[in-house]
Amino acid sequence: MNLEQLRGFVEVARLGHFTRAAESLHVAQPSLSRQISTLERELGAHLLRRARGHISLTPAGEALLPRAQRILAEVAAIGDEMDELAGLRRGRVRLGAPPTLCVSLVAEAISTFHDSHPGVDLHLTEGGSRMLVDQLAVGDLDIALITASDARPPHGVTLSRVALLEEELVVVTSATNPLVEEGAAVGMERLAGLPLIALDRSYDLRETTDAAFRAAGLAPSPVLEGPEMDAVLRFVERGLGVAVVPAMVLTDRPALRSARLSNPLTRTVSLAHRSDVSPGIAVATMRDVLVRTAAAFADRDPALHSVMETEPRRARMAGRE
Repeated sequence: MNLEQLRGFVEVARLGHFTRAAESLHVAQPSLSRQISTLERELGAHLLRRARGHISLTPAGEALLPRAQRILAEVAAIGDEMDELAGLRRGRVRLGAPPTLCVSLVAEAISTFHDSHPGVDLHLTEGGSRMLVDQLAVGDLDIALITASDARPPHGVTLSRVALLEEELVVVTSATNPLVEEGAAVGMERLAGLPLIALDRSYDLRETTDAAFRAAGLAPSPVLEGPEMDAVLRFVERGLGVAVVPAMVLTDRPALRSARLSNPLTRTVSLAHRSDVSPGIAVATMRDVLVRTAAAFADRDPALHSVMETEPRRARMAGRE
């Protein structure tokens, strides 16, 4: 058994197709087929069911897949750490986060990290929590910030999650043409009567908002539905309507004002990584920066509540007491 065989098997399992997997790996399709056949022969078990136009996993293949992914992720982590220790390069961090965090907490954390570690290669992936969990599971990400508690990895993969923040969802309006009073408590019935700009249904917080309306027996009709977060905020700034968004997106948005909901809606921001893969030095450092940045955000915004207390924050709180 060798790493090329495992990479080939994992890619075929991911894509369900030999030709596409070969193209992804930049190898010839017959070579990839031979690798898989050799792997099956060495293990004494069929790993794939070969049907016209589609490949599926046998029970033996399903058992091997999470272990193969873990081995490949560990090999990548070893390479990164050896590069760091040898001084050849300072490592790599592949971070994932929902778009609502990329424009706030993540932007500040990456800026802080890059100032101190400019030689580290940074890769940021935006996406919903479920997509990010899937990418963690297959080793495409090192760490991710996730907000959906029901996002679960595939069978055989375990994630370590650390809750950082509990964040309120707030109603945002234009600062120049406000539709709600800043600091007011807005009920769901009043919110349903306002011109509402709704996020795309792929956003986890859209489902949270819709569920709150359903629980109140309300079914508002948005004036605009489906734009991404940055576009939503720009439409609100121009006075088209209001939106329900996480409190952190107000960072560096002076053209917006916010009001809290009378029955608060919240989401928990957690930091996740594969529990069976040891993070390299660069990844561990980025994780610490994210924890400190989250605590700093909670210190300056009453709509954010720190869940994980860092040592400096505990010391400050003790000093206040």
